[in-house]
Amino acid sequence: MKPIHPELGPEFTALIERSEAALERALPRAAQDDPGRLHAAMRYAVLGGGKRLRPLLVYASGGLFDAPPARLDVPAVAVELIHAYSLVHDDLPAMDDDALRRGRPTCHVAYGEATAILAGDALQALAFEHLARDSALEVDAAVRLAMLRALAEACGAEGMAGGQALDLAATGGRLDLPRLEHLHALKTGALIRASVRLGALAAGADSAAALRALDDYASALGLAFQIRDDLLDVEGATATLGKTAGKDAAQSKPTFPALLGIDGTHRRLRQVTAQALAALAPFGARAGQLAELARHVAARAR
Repeated sequence: MKPIHPELGPEFTALIERSEAALERALPRAAQDDPGRLHAAMRYAVLGGGKRLRPLLVYASGGLFDAPPARLDVPAVAVELIHAYSLVHDDLPAMDDDALRRGRPTCHVAYGEATAILAGDALQALAFEHLARDSALEVDAAVRLAMLRALAEACGAEGMAGGQALDLAATGGRLDLPRLEHLHALKTGALIRASVRLGALAAGADSAAALRALDDYASALGLAFQIRDDLLDVEGATATLGKTAGKDAAQSKPTFPALLGIDGTHRRLRQVTAQALAALAPFGARAGQLAELARHVAARAR
């Protein structure tokens, strides 16, 4: 299955294809012998299509500081491997219990729950191994360490894992808007912020003001992504989304439409998208790719 290229121009399509080729090189080859089934499950989870938003953010952020794409392949791969691992684990019966992802059976349905858990574990480890030692990432040791730290923080208790824990605890209950946005700042936003930061760090960006502006952009973008996701769960169709529509309501999850209503959720989406674009103002026209991605996230159909 090819990655999804929704309404993005040829420049982004080329970057998606570049990240796809880099992911193909980074993943182990599937084989008949053990652990060949594990390798096959890893490849199934990563190469089964996808928007590749996080790699695009790496390339766009690094490109803002004139980094060549070749220097950005490693962090682009690392963030997408982490994203794929998180999806495998989120879909498990003990988590969101979903049977459909990207229009086909989820990893645990296709390979069994135990192999899916191991595939997620291995993808997470591979992301850090790749970021730690791949010589294609031409940065000094201090920058590489900063990149590793940023990615680790995005994955842990103050990032995705913490956000998932909050999400599980809130299922069946109700959250106010600040708590709901905090949940998603961890579960969804943390890796989006890391993607933007890794691209900038790989490019050699060291201005505290520039990094703060990019973090403000990414924080608003991550929230916009989740708000749009919640709207699509209500307004979209399973065939278009490639995952089960209506799942949030069926599981009594706290969502933006449940809290704000459909119209209020659209208003909030417009607000946070405007915040993301405003954060790019210091960079002017050079941030065109990042701005285009923000507008795309707010309007996406899947």
